[in-house]
Amino acid sequence: MGSFPPVKEQMDEIRRDTAEIVPEEELERKLERSRRTGTPLIVKQGFDPTRPDLHLGHAVSLRKLHTFQELGHDVVFVLGDYTARVGDPSGRSETRPRLTPEEIEANARTYEEQVATILDLSRSRIEPNSKWLAPLDLAALLELTSTYTVARMLERDDFANRFAAQRPISVMEFLYPLMQAFDSVALKADVELGGSDQKFNLLVARTVQERYGQEPQVCLIMPLMRGTDGEQKMSKSYDNYIGITENAEQQFGKTMSIPDTLLAEWFRLATPLRGDELDAALADARTDPYRAKRSLARLIATAYHGGEAARAAEEQFDLLFRRHEVPDDMPELDLALDLPALRHEPDRGVWAPGLFVAAGLAASNSEAIRLVDQGAVSIDGERVADRAAFIPVHPGSVLVLKRGKRQFARVRLT
Repeated sequence: MGSFPPVKEQMDEIRRDTAEIVPEEELERKLERSRRTGTPLIVKQGFDPTRPDLHLGHAVSLRKLHTFQELGHDVVFVLGDYTARVGDPSGRSETRPRLTPEEIEANARTYEEQVATILDLSRSRIEPNSKWLAPLDLAALLELTSTYTVARMLERDDFANRFAAQRPISVMEFLYPLMQAFDSVALKADVELGGSDQKFNLLVARTVQERYGQEPQVCLIMPLMRGTDGEQKMSKSYDNYIGITENAEQQFGKTMSIPDTLLAEWFRLATPLRGDELDAALADARTDPYRAKRSLARLIATAYHGGEAARAAEEQFDLLFRRHEVPDDMPELDLALDLPALRHEPDRGVWAPGLFVAAGLAASNSEAIRLVDQGAVSIDGERVADRAAFIPVHPGSVLVLKRGKRQFARVRLT
């Protein structure tokens, strides 16, 4: 018998915060065999580097991967550098814009550092799927496409809806679920994790693995965490996310801006709280949402930056929003870094007066410069004293702009 915990204990840990296990009895059998033979399961999940940031939504399943590590199993983080060339069609009403190989490579470089905040890399493999997808020749690709039918592919909701509405579906998009399935074939995966929007793709892999003579994987469906807007799932595409490597101040401030309706969901999915501690936090969310939100923001910042950084972030938040009486209901704007007014330079940031023009707090560059010269504007509580000043930012940066005593705007750079 191997050194794995009892199967019931493993199943209890795996089921926690999981939306669905398909099929659950197969997972129990795999765990029993694993424990009997001392052979760890191969557990995988893929992440396409379509943007440079992993976020709290990704962290929901990354923590579940970490649970499998703690139970003694082998975890494979699949870096979808090749599937990113196609783009996941899940939930899409049209074809995704295609990324260049250079854009994909640049995004992928950041992933290992981000993954290390949650997974134990000494017990993980990070595998780019170009390793096995790039060498496929036409004969191998034809064999892969023969494992699944067009009729089955059109059972998928997003494809069915686009087909019914006569919106284009490229053959390349049909390849995406098959490419993801081939990841499972190449790795001989026992378990694959994915959000509820990935259920179709994960089930395709079961069929494809059988066609290649393998035992089909178990699909572990994880709940989708809603983003900071309180409506859409947290997504880089919707720009409603908190990156796991954003600084503690940004994580704390963004969490404080979420709707109260998200508190219970975020306590369950974005924090390590369990049992009585979780029950207490959920009760607090019902009776004192503001205090609960501060606790949530502190927990998130602590998880990724440590307690000291979280305390500093909370102090900075109080400095900006409580001691200076910054209103919670100030206008919120998303500003693209390529706006001409911002004069964005990667090494320097954005031009400070241009921020006020882009945010509508100044009518023109000349007015913004005059306000700077008068000492009438500030960014994050710091007075802007130099009309030539540039503010260091990156995509996802959140800044609080103030003009005079009563005009505010919270801007997010995208």
